[in-house]
Amino acid sequence: MSASPVRIAVLEANGRMGRAVVRLAQENGMKVVCAVGAGDVGRDAGELAGVGHLGVPVVSSVSSIASNGANVVVDFSAPQALVEACDVCAKAKIALVSGTTGSSDDVRVALDETAKSVAVMWEPNMSVGIHVLSMLVKQATIALGDAFDVEVIETHHRAKVDAPSGTAIRLGNVVRDARSGRYVHGREGRPGPRPRDEIGMHAVRGGDVIGDHTVFFFGDGERIELTHRASNRDLFAHGALRAARWIAVRTPGRYTLADILTR
Repeated sequence: MSASPVRIAVLEANGRMGRAVVRLAQENGMKVVCAVGAGDVGRDAGELAGVGHLGVPVVSSVSSIASNGANVVVDFSAPQALVEACDVCAKAKIALVSGTTGSSDDVRVALDETAKSVAVMWEPNMSVGIHVLSMLVKQATIALGDAFDVEVIETHHRAKVDAPSGTAIRLGNVVRDARSGRYVHGREGRPGPRPRDEIGMHAVRGGDVIGDHTVFFFGDGERIELTHRASNRDLFAHGALRAARWIAVRTPGRYTLADILTR
């Protein structure tokens, strides 16, 4: 007898990422049982996603995720909606997978509190490839040491509201954890010679770029470039759904996508 499919509630189901999650859920062994959105209320989530009628209308209240038998909430919304979802998940004992970026201290506190009751995974980038990139960046940072200057450049579409991206910060933190350093967000005027402890952070915006991230290691007479380029948003939805399937059976706590790759 096959196991029952993981039942998911999708937060911001009418958004670009939410629609992708709904569209790809079935092939990832999931069943969408609740769809929450700030718009398109009353419309069928499956029809919005282009997969036909699912019988799951979009609702506006985040609290609705508690009453549909969901095992996991998959969230690509906004910080305030995520804070609300954290409270609901903790009380209803529903695991949480979130890819919401632009998070604040309030979000971090809410995630930590929720993790005391249920399994929580928050990742600014749900790409498995990005996490492999993070591993490579750590190895390179340790091997190259302070003799190489590190710069992080990220490029996204013109509509992205936060900068630098959460992924760029994550990559910068990998470097900083491995050898220490301080962020410099862009340069202008006469900043003077570059100190060794700088970690340059640069955000480029334009067009419809889904997401490019490059970490440069500049040495004397040589340089190394480690790059990840996203060409289709489906990869983030696949990553989130893979995480949802994995986290549905985990005990309370904070998890990362790297946990899936290393366990």
